[in-house]
Amino acid sequence: MVVDATFLLFATPAVLFAGISKGGFGSGAAFAAAPFLALVVEPGEAIGLMLPLLMLMDLGAVRAYWRKWDAEAAKLLIVGSLPGIAAGAALYTVANADLFRLLIGLVALGFVVYRLARARGWLATRGHIMGRTAGFGWGAVAGLTSFISHAGGPPAAVYLLTQGFSKTTYQATTVITFWAINAVKLPPYLALGIFTRETLIADLFLAPVALLGIWLGVVLHRMVPDRWFFMLAYVFLTITGAKLIFDALT
Repeated sequence: MVVDATFLLFATPAVLFAGISKGGFGSGAAFAAAPFLALVVEPGEAIGLMLPLLMLMDLGAVRAYWRKWDAEAAKLLIVGSLPGIAAGAALYTVANADLFRLLIGLVALGFVVYRLARARGWLATRGHIMGRTAGFGWGAVAGLTSFISHAGGPPAAVYLLTQGFSKTTYQATTVITFWAINAVKLPPYLALGIFTRETLIADLFLAPVALLGIWLGVVLHRMVPDRWFFMLAYVFLTITGAKLIFDALT
């Protein structure tokens, strides 16, 4: 990987977009940065490059949303993510990344269709709030997909968007959940040699972009009403889900 003009042309908007999403605008779409970067670098380099930046974004976002999260929902997702992360570490060297992209994309699009059917009254609304078992299960999926391609957002959203949280509680719970998940991912990433000298040099160039994105995301989050926030979340899930499916099939 070479940090040149072509790389920065792709990496700068990808990291800025991820920061804006992490900051609270278009929540759940930050994972699209790694697939976008994979257009110009190897997939393994893309995820190695993004993890330190995501952890930096997490620190900024946790400060902005401190103690505004739902502790029970976050705990279920974090504890559930542990077996998923372990499975991701075990499968990383042998799994086809395109298969995971396809599955993640299908989950994202399937959930949007599910929520649309609920809103239109095509499905019964009784019992639509997912319980503890579902939270643990979706946490495991989020841990696995997050390890493989930083794509834990859609599985976590499948659970969190059914809980009836306000936009701020939803975003804060997402932030603290992935702060913990990304921290747990760091040791196995080191053990697997996913980080390289080149990715760490690139991170130094892109760190200010990540922090700028967080700031913009927090500002936009405070300006956008709840209804539009969740509508945008569904739009971004649709776009990124379709992008992952396209990448997997092509």
